[in-house]
Amino acid sequence: VQLQASGGGLVQTGKSLRLSCAASGRTFSSYAMGWFRQGPGKEREFVGAISRGGGSTEYAHFAKGRFTISRDNAKNTVYLQMNNLKPEDTAVYYCAARRVINTASLPKEYDYWGQGTLVTVSS
Repeated sequence: VQLQASGGGLVQTGKSLRLSCAASGRTFSSYAMGWFRQGPGKEREFVGAISRGGGSTEYAHFAKGRFTISRDNAKNTVYLQMNNLKPEDTAVYYCAARRVINTASLPKEYDYWGQGTLVTVSS
C-alpha cells in the first residue's frame, strides 16, 4: 500500500489542524493505521493509532484529549484531528500502516510509511 499524508501547515498556538492520509489500493480496510511525528532533533514518536475497523484507538499521553484519529475505509483515508495545538507539537507527521487488526505504538511494527507532512505551531 502507498500512503500520502497531507494537511500540514503553519498555525498559531491554540488552533486546530486536520491531517489526512490517503492510501492506494483496495485493501485499506485490512490495515491498522498509525500516526507518528518527528520534531527537530528528536526521535520519531508515536502519536496514535486506529484499528483496521475503526473500533479501537490508542493515543500517546500528549495526544489524549487533544488529538482524535478516525478513518473512512470507503475513502481509503485516515485522519488526525489536532486541537489546541502547542509549539511542542511542531514536527513532521507521518502515517503508517500495518497489516493486522490491532494497533501498535512502535515504528518497527508498521510495514508501510507515508512521506510526512510538516506541522509548525507558532507561539
